[in-house]
Amino acid sequence: MKIYKITFIYLLLTLGAVTMLLPFGWMLLTSLQPAATTFATGHLAIPTAWQWVNYPRAWHAAPFARYCLNSLVVTLTTTVGQMLTSILAAFAFTHLRFYGRRVLFDGLIALMMVPGELLLIPNFVTMTRLHWVDTYAALIVPWLASIFAMFALRQAFTAQSPTTYYAARLDGASNWQYLWQILVPANRSTLTAVAVLQIIGSWNAFMWPLIITNSDRLRTLPVGLMAFTSEAGTNYPLLMAATVCVLLPLLVLYLLLQKYIIAGVTRTNLKG
Repeated sequence: MKIYKITFIYLLLTLGAVTMLLPFGWMLLTSLQPAATTFATGHLAIPTAWQWVNYPRAWHAAPFARYCLNSLVVTLTTTVGQMLTSILAAFAFTHLRFYGRRVLFDGLIALMMVPGELLLIPNFVTMTRLHWVDTYAALIVPWLASIFAMFALRQAFTAQSPTTYYAARLDGASNWQYLWQILVPANRSTLTAVAVLQIIGSWNAFMWPLIITNSDRLRTLPVGLMAFTSEAGTNYPLLMAATVCVLLPLLVLYLLLQKYIIAGVTRTNLKG
């Protein structure tokens, strides 16, 4: 009976994996097809003639080198900023005692319930008044803090035994030394998982860069994919080829850090 149960679970997981990978398979096969035969069969099909030339064509169809640089700068800067502010905030909420700490934390958690789309207009008005529209500052500054990252790291820091903190303080370590020499290294897997989630969110961000930028000089890769859509229609092979290039760095990052991501997510019980 047990063997049948295990077999059923593996079949179910395999079916789920195939279902999840199907859109990526369609994307990859479409990127290698001629434009004229993209929807000729009406279903997922292996190309009769592999059009590898679609990839260099997609790369040269727009200034994707500039888009890639912009995405890299924005992603690295916002991720470092979010991790720094989140680590400091999580430490304050777990180890420091100050007036209104609980109320402030509950207020931040309540803000997580607010849809991000509702913040687009206030953020845009703020950037306009600061004269930051179509600048790197507008792409970076509003996302230098993350309530989700702060909450996840607070949960991880809370799981740390308080006796470790008191022992370090008795040995003469300051709060700053305890944070960076003991607490942060002890939660490396959680920090890696949170950082990767922030990298994915920043790399794939579309709405805000689309709204706040007006020129190719500052557009990011997700916005640059619009170059393949015009009034005449969408060139799906080139669009899918460009999309593969956009997703490839995230795939490589996940494969390299998979062990730490799974360990961090399991440890903090992150959902979604």
